[in-house]
Amino acid sequence: MEFLPTYKHIINPKLKNIYLHIDKSGELVIKSPKVSIDRIEKLLISKSKWIKKAREKVLNKKGNHVFDSDVLTIHFLGKIVNVVLKYSNKNRLDFENEDFILEYKDHDKELFVKTIDVFYKTRAKMLLPIVVDKYAMQMNVTVTKLKFRKTKTQWGSCNNKNEICLNTSLMKLPRHLIEYIVIHELCHIKHKHHQKSFWDEVRIFCPNFKEYRVQLKEFSV
Repeated sequence: MEFLPTYKHIINPKLKNIYLHIDKSGELVIKSPKVSIDRIEKLLISKSKWIKKAREKVLNKKGNHVFDSDVLTIHFLGKIVNVVLKYSNKNRLDFENEDFILEYKDHDKELFVKTIDVFYKTRAKMLLPIVVDKYAMQMNVTVTKLKFRKTKTQWGSCNNKNEICLNTSLMKLPRHLIEYIVIHELCHIKHKHHQKSFWDEVRIFCPNFKEYRVQLKEFSV
């Protein structure tokens, strides 16, 4: 007997095909027009090997939050940190005697993720401007505006106005990868492309950038 994986099914009448996706938590998400359960189940059986490999790949990515009973695990500055859940009348994550404590009103995983995101953003605003100022001075470039935002696909960006936006999820990364991302975006102030002259500039301030780019692929944004 074939055991079918659990999944979330999102019906969208505008779609013409069935799409399978593994989200960051490892849950299988199916998006499709209105179709029969039988058709969905046949597809799941035929794609069982792909689903298993895709789920393992996602769960093995560094930076994903892992929930287990009253303890959750997060990445902070490249380290795996256990966060103790503590019932309270407020929602916040912070240090307490060098321990990570997440206080919560309701035991809700989505709420926990939002609370973690707030923690990352707070820490990003404290740490990243220091790193940006350090390398901007060394590189003799000027950032017109520094912004922080959680994004799903990019660690950072630099627009034509030389405004830099850094992903608050950078707080998951070890410091050398954070510095690489900052250097990368600062180089875009002089080079609005990824041609040889851009990478030559990156190499001056980050000689190991090729190795760091490989390491970044191990982390989820």
